[in-house]
Amino acid sequence: MCLQQPFVELRLAALNCLAEPDALLKSKAVSALALSWQSGEIQLDLIRSSESILATELRAIPGRPEKPELVPPLLVKRRAMNTIAGRAALVHALTHIEFNAINLALDAIWRFSDMPKSYYANWLQVAAEEAHHFNLLNGHLQYLGFHYGDFAAHNSLWEMVDRTKLNILARMALVPRTMEARGLDALPALREKLAQAGDLQAAKILDITLRDEVGHVAIGNTWFNYLCNEQGLSPLPTFERLCVEYSAPKLRGPFNLEARRKAGFTEAELEQLLVL
Repeated sequence: MCLQQPFVELRLAALNCLAEPDALLKSKAVSALALSWQSGEIQLDLIRSSESILATELRAIPGRPEKPELVPPLLVKRRAMNTIAGRAALVHALTHIEFNAINLALDAIWRFSDMPKSYYANWLQVAAEEAHHFNLLNGHLQYLGFHYGDFAAHNSLWEMVDRTKLNILARMALVPRTMEARGLDALPALREKLAQAGDLQAAKILDITLRDEVGHVAIGNTWFNYLCNEQGLSPLPTFERLCVEYSAPKLRGPFNLEARRKAGFTEAELEQLLVL
């Protein structure tokens, strides 16, 4: 677990958690890190953390277990919801998304320096909540008789994280506001699919996930707009430019407009979505 290491600075501790390959240890370590931050045991020192990170020989980023096997999205098999294995495959896919979401939040903390303290606090909150989602889904997966890694998974979310590693504006635009915001649109239908199949526990977990994901996308919106303001940029055309520059996936409806409004998207942005 990352806090067993002598790291008492937030960004360096986040980096160490990010490099942890064991999914369960990573989720536990992130939860412990969030508690240590809240209690004041972990501090933010931008100068010291930057120097320490430069002096640290990095392990593989992100740390991940040997399984699941990562395949292109089209090769991830879809299974019928009328079987336990089919429901488990869907729960596994969601578990993998949450694992990647832990990593993307940790990466947002350690990779980008010189942001306000609240930026790092926000992304630590995201990491801790994603760890909670991972644990809920992973526990339910085990209840169904399976384990994380039993099914193949795709890596599209992390691929966009990696693509934007040199540009924090692009990161905020294209990961929380684009990739994660797609979850706001998809989760209600997935929740109903599981509920109709009789898996009410999984449906309850997705209710929690959707509630928290609204806040995570809102954090992305907050910092995207902050950076646009700092750089004298207009958010909507800047977002459109970054989508093209970084080959962001095309967004297709139906869109969860209510959730997107709660997450801070403007009416102009929502109108733009509807004409795509």
